Amino acid sequence: MGQWSDYSTGERIKLLRGPQTQEQLAGEAGLSVHTIRKAEHDQGHVSLQTLLLISAALHADVSVILGQQAPRRAMQAADRAMLRALSLAVHDSSAGIGADVEPPGRPEVEAGLAAAWEVYRAGNYARAGVLVAPALREATAALSSAGVHEVCAAHGALADAYRLAAYVANQFGGRDLAYAAIGHAHVQSDRAGDPVRGASTASGRSWIYMRDARLDQAQELARVSYESIEPRFGDRDLGALATYGWHVTLAAVVAARMDDVDVADDLLKQGQAVAARMGCDITVNGTAFGPVTVAAQAIGISVSTGRPGKALADFARVGDTSVLTTAARRRMMLDVALAQADARQSDAALDTLLDVCSEAPEWARHQALPGVIAQRASAGSATFGKLRRLAAILGTSVVVR
Repeated sequence: MGQWSDYSTGERIKLLRGPQTQEQLAGEAGLSVHTIRKAEHDQGHVSLQTLLLISAALHADVSVILGQQAPRRAMQAADRAMLRALSLAVHDSSAGIGADVEPPGRPEVEAGLAAAWEVYRAGNYARAGVLVAPALREATAALSSAGVHEVCAAHGALADAYRLAAYVANQFGGRDLAYAAIGHAHVQSDRAGDPVRGASTASGRSWIYMRDARLDQAQELARVSYESIEPRFGDRDLGALATYGWHVTLAAVVAARMDDVDVADDLLKQGQAVAARMGCDITVNGTAFGPVTVAAQAIGISVSTGRPGKALADFARVGDTSVLTTAARRRMMLDVALAQADARQSDAALDTLLDVCSEAPEWARHQALPGVIAQRASAGSATFGKLRRLAAILGTSVVVR
């Protein structure tokens, strides 16, 4: 077996239940333990009503239980519950549902959003999703009661909340939800009248396009965005410089994915020049940029364009990475591991990969690169012990060639 549709209905229920006990599932579904056991052992006929109750308790669509579609990779029950709650928050808030509650003050809204962004930048995407759902409702309620002098700031806060919701959905493969949320973020950014925030929203959409393999559109959007906010010569506004620099660097990343080496290198040089003018890394509207950030991105660009030796040389020059967010530092190390694998340094690649995945197994399970690195590194590795350890951490099988 290997395809989701090859499992029986009972086996699929058991796999979706994961570490949850049958007793716990029965309690959440409002069914007897005997019914859960019968369903998991495919004993007798299980009614559609029973399957609907079980699917609701597992936070999975009934079509997943029936094998008509596979669950998202590495998706656990808590993740599915978070995405469902986040989807409701995004769609309800855009329709004005729930905006009639007592509105919080601006400091409360900003504090809730700041907490959600902080855990997102730390790489805890599921927790960020849990936090941004109520933040969306609070921001919507605050906007509904905002005075004439507060309305632009309220639109801006709601734009940031929608953008974070889009980022979380994108990390979990919820592309439809990501598109919906970033679309709402765009509307709110326009109403806020803040060009920097609007550019951040545009870069978010470009990233979603890139993850959805819409590279031409991602590149064009990034280009239009960075050209629209290009700073004047001598401009020292760090926020404006950081936003522009990030857009240019994102365009370089997209060009690298399209294997356009010359364009990628040229754009990267522009990003490096902006970072040098800044002299330090800062965060603007949830996005970090500066000398260390662009140095980390250079590693990934070199890997994407088939230059592992250059990527490893870039990494050797990075220096202190403590200013990077936790997630950015981990992603950089995945790029290093991929470069090591491509440079036929198989054991070193697996060691680097194991360090990252051991430190943050939940984060690693939502990344595509670990499986790619493992497959490439396994071709030259003399030991399978590291691959077995990696498989245990990721909760999946690792193909050894």
